[in-house]
Amino acid sequence: MVGFILKFVLTAVLVYGLSTVLPGVTLSGVGGAAILVLVLGILNAVVKPILQILGFPITILTLGLFLLVINVIIVKLADFLMTSFTVNGFINALIFSVALSVVNAVVDMVID
Repeated sequence: MVGFILKFVLTAVLVYGLSTVLPGVTLSGVGGAAILVLVLGILNAVVKPILQILGFPITILTLGLFLLVINVIIVKLADFLMTSFTVNGFINALIFSVALSVVNAVVDMVID
């Protein structure tokens, strides 16, 4: 349980840091980052598997690159659902999703 809370807090702080560093991504604060982490977690658990099943043929044809587009769709859905989080454009959402994936991989390596 402590590992989960630590991972959640670290991810929220790192998401806030990404929003300050990356252009085109704005976030209202650390509280907004915590809500964003929850929203992204729910979207990744519910919507992402559906998109992966529907986009499986395209994913095969693009040799897996369509998964990046699915991640961008998840980020843009979070942007649509939250007023405190905005991402301007496809490229900014792509950079944010790739950076978030790298940050999550580092956090997973450190905590686990």
